[in-house]
Amino acid sequence: MSEIQNKVVIITGASSGLGEATARRLAKNGAKLMLAARREDRLKTLVADIEKDGGIAKYQVTDVTDCAQVEALAKATHQAYERIDVLVNNAGLMPLSPLDETKVDEWEQMVDVNIKGVLYGIAAVLPIMRQQKSGHIVNLSSVAGHQVFSGGTVYCATKFAVKAISEGIRLESNGEIRATNISPGAVDTELTNTISHDETAKGVDRLYSIAIDADAIARAIAYAIEQPNDVDINEMIIRPTQQEM
Repeated sequence: MSEIQNKVVIITGASSGLGEATARRLAKNGAKLMLAARREDRLKTLVADIEKDGGIAKYQVTDVTDCAQVEALAKATHQAYERIDVLVNNAGLMPLSPLDETKVDEWEQMVDVNIKGVLYGIAAVLPIMRQQKSGHIVNLSSVAGHQVFSGGTVYCATKFAVKAISEGIRLESNGEIRATNISPGAVDTELTNTISHDETAKGVDRLYSIAIDADAIARAIAYAIEQPNDVDINEMIIRPTQQEM
């Protein structure tokens, strides 16, 4: 039997991309899912697909930039399944642009979703995990959380922050909470759709011509979750074979 069987997993940003792929893979491995995103129509369709295949899933419409909504997500999950084993902090935005464009609104969006959204998720589940004396927080960083690139300064900063937060969870875990930082490279998702700067978008399109399928990341997340409780996979960087940086 898989170590994922019957684990209660919250996935943010579950309506598409890495979140959707992770939901489908974990459901096949017997996880009990709570799926969170803003697009209710997509969540309904995904839950119906999972249930049709014999999986267990519920959803809660959630904006991760709203702390109260994230707290409500954790509460609903605990009420439905009586525990929370894993949080996959997946929701994220990548509206890249050079600093000279001073797209401050986009900078604030990235800080709100990519950093504060992650912290809100941690704050919502950590008390429950402490009470259980077990839990696992999986944060989606990026290769951009390891190396800064031109046009991605603010995005990189947010992903460096996610990496630091992941390490902080590990250091403060007292042997109870597992922490995994997943850093994808170019992956075929909707993430690039948020880029409003034309020149940057063209460069990203060239890079993403070699993008790998979202299920490649879902497999990595499943691998981290399925380890025994005394094994903590702390860090994974997953790129297309042809990606240099």
